[in-house]
Amino acid sequence: MTDLSTPLSRAGTLVPGVGDYVALLKPRVMSLVVFTGFVGLYLAPGHIHPILAAVAVLCIAVGAGASGAINMWYDRDIDAVMRRTQDRPLPAGRMEPGDALGFGSVLAAASVFVMGLAVNWTAAALLAFTIAFYVFVYTMWLKRSTPQNIVIGGAAGAFPPMVGWAAVTGDVGLHSLLLFALIFFWTPPHFWALSLYRAGDYAKAGVPMMPVVAGPRETKKQMLAYTLVLWPIALAPTLVGMTGWIYGAAALVLSLGFTAAAIAVWRDEGEVSAKRMFGFSILYLFLLFALMVVDRAPGLAGGLF
Repeated sequence: MTDLSTPLSRAGTLVPGVGDYVALLKPRVMSLVVFTGFVGLYLAPGHIHPILAAVAVLCIAVGAGASGAINMWYDRDIDAVMRRTQDRPLPAGRMEPGDALGFGSVLAAASVFVMGLAVNWTAAALLAFTIAFYVFVYTMWLKRSTPQNIVIGGAAGAFPPMVGWAAVTGDVGLHSLLLFALIFFWTPPHFWALSLYRAGDYAKAGVPMMPVVAGPRETKKQMLAYTLVLWPIALAPTLVGMTGWIYGAAALVLSLGFTAAAIAVWRDEGEVSAKRMFGFSILYLFLLFALMVVDRAPGLAGGLF
């Protein structure tokens, strides 16, 4: 039986495996993007047919995967240098660059086109802007030119809830901007925690991440500052009536935990606390968005507060 995860050689042509194409989509990153996009759709006022809702979420997933594939095509040179990314399909030599670019481009166009035809063109335009921002602004411009790359470029990961919201309402409202802000300000401390213990990789690749350019101490200070900024932003959905105090109370506790993690990183000269904060940061965002859904679910206690 042929192993579909292993490339074959046919007349000198590299044939990537199914697993290589899946890897191009960055499925772990995609999963959080898709979930936040779904929450934006769920919280939006109005009604959307369940099938159209599923199509909208699928388009967000495909668009996110397309962005990841094009990112891997462009970053194949630095991915080959960094230990964390050396086994990706392109630097590992399991796929031709043109295959990755073509795959990502087709998926990007298809996701936008289907979103526009099946759902609405406002959501499609936002999805197209999200993909373009990630590819052209973050990947091709900011990532290699400024230590603020993940601050500005993080907007790309913050757009999906707005896309989901627009899929229902056909517009962008204040509440969806709050969801955007929550992810936008979460991204720097989340990603800088990773870059603290991967600073050597980024330095070798010439990527000006904050720990490489400004040093660990300055990075830790900014991480702590961002976790404090997140307090009012995380609580804002309750303050504007998007959610009840079930979510609000949990947001306060989780934000306290995030700040405590940043303080631990500040005090730790090693890598252990940074690794823990990176893991907790993912849980933090997931729980906040999950609790918004729980709080708004019909018949649950959140509606009583």
